[in-house]
Amino acid sequence: MNRVSSIFSQILQFIPRLGFEARVREHKAERHARGFSSWTQLIAMLFCQLGHAQSLREITGGLAACEGKLRHLGVNEPPARSTLAYANAHRPWELYPSLFYDLLERCRGEAATQKRKFRFKHKLLSIDSTTIALSLSMFDWALYKRSKGAVKLHLVLDRDGYLPCYAVISDGKRADITAAKTMPFPPGAILVFDRGYPDYGWWLSLTRQEVFFATRLKDNAEYGIVEQRPVPIGSNILRDEVILLTSQQEAGPEARLRRIEVWVEEKQESMVFVTNHLKLAASTIAAVYKERWQIESFFKALKQSLKVKTFVGTSENAVETQIWTALIAMLLVKYLQLRSTFGWSLSNLVALLRQQLFVYRDLMSWLNDPFQAPPALAGVHDGQLALEFSR
Repeated sequence: MNRVSSIFSQILQFIPRLGFEARVREHKAERHARGFSSWTQLIAMLFCQLGHAQSLREITGGLAACEGKLRHLGVNEPPARSTLAYANAHRPWELYPSLFYDLLERCRGEAATQKRKFRFKHKLLSIDSTTIALSLSMFDWALYKRSKGAVKLHLVLDRDGYLPCYAVISDGKRADITAAKTMPFPPGAILVFDRGYPDYGWWLSLTRQEVFFATRLKDNAEYGIVEQRPVPIGSNILRDEVILLTSQQEAGPEARLRRIEVWVEEKQESMVFVTNHLKLAASTIAAVYKERWQIESFFKALKQSLKVKTFVGTSENAVETQIWTALIAMLLVKYLQLRSTFGWSLSNLVALLRQQLFVYRDLMSWLNDPFQAPPALAGVHDGQLALEFSR
């Protein structure tokens, strides 16, 4: 039998240690460290996410219980609860977004090998936000409403592999459109968003950046019809029109949009989409917008499978650290899902990983065939093993 380290150790090997240490130096994360490394802090917070530890005590106690296996992780001894709490509260959380984007590049390489749903070559991105409620009595810096606290996670999801490719964490009051205006999008991409981004000036700005978009048009939008396009006979496309918003008439042809009305049989109602892509088929635009539900599924999986609804620290720095390590953990899980030949759902993979973290098995063999019996101990036959237990 080949000797292997724990599954947790094998997962951590996807994070280049030298690259991580370079990021630590860049952010001066260990400027006042006294023997407690940023690598140990990362492992503790990933154990919080993948092991679903509910508190600092569970994190440190869980790692202490596996002390004989920690050397495989590059950790000499488990952290003390007060040490981890202090690190989460004071070490720069900016280290973790840097690690996230480094890891994202590796995941994109794996996602590029997957089969694409759409034939067009445009990168398809979805943008949305989710609100994470906080107790105002414990998180007094996160004032959202008079008696409520919250932070918002603004996210861009890449259709290739359904990978989170850009994130912004803000206070709960920050409008979605305000966060969206700070996000970079590559030229040629198609951006999908709901009616929570009704800034026509931003839409025009996207067009000028050669970024396409598809969204829902509000019922009270004022516009003039420039062109009526033919619709396929017998299709669910009711109208396909080139329009010009009343507020953007002076901008000329670059402000022209398409208004596409589609009959949705399941809901027994029509839906109106608007896009600045004047060439794609109307049915394709409708299908592109339907992909937006994937970001809702991502938020649901993030909140159900990882630890972003309750926090092990109450400072703003600790909350940022925990959310970013959740996103890093999600990238690692998505990477495993992409590489596996088994048909994992995200929730099942996270649940079974939680049970297998410190089991010594080959990670890829287990991913591809999770219900296969583990290999027998080297040099021990079944009869010998039974005899040992009977003594």
